[in-house]
Amino acid sequence: MIQALASRQFLLFLLVGGVAALVNFLSRIGYSHWLSFTPAIVLAYLTGMVTAFVLSRLFVFKQSTRPLHHSAFYFVLVNLLAVLQTWVVSTLLAFHLLPWLGVDVLRLEIAHAVGVAVPVFSSYFGHKYLSFR
Repeated sequence: MIQALASRQFLLFLLVGGVAALVNFLSRIGYSHWLSFTPAIVLAYLTGMVTAFVLSRLFVFKQSTRPLHHSAFYFVLVNLLAVLQTWVVSTLLAFHLLPWLGVDVLRLEIAHAVGVAVPVFSSYFGHKYLSFR
């Protein structure tokens, strides 16, 4: 496992994931102009997920022999777990832990940023062994 985390592929995954997370994070801010926090998180996650799929297929898991529609199916399955992780962490932080700690400035942004970061490792292994096998 440690070797997998130190690989070039994992570093590319982190880079692609960082770009997708930035798309996710910034689109949530945009969506929040029209939607409440929870639906904005979900829609932003979907926007980031499409970005991540395209970039992962092109740059990270180029050697995948899995047909595109199979990769997309497993990519969505892995990301259902990840969006659940993101939502739980984001909402717990935004509406419970951060207010309890007295954090009000950028509370939603902090909560969402942490929520987006949580599923990095589960997503990598899910995509490596399922989505782009």
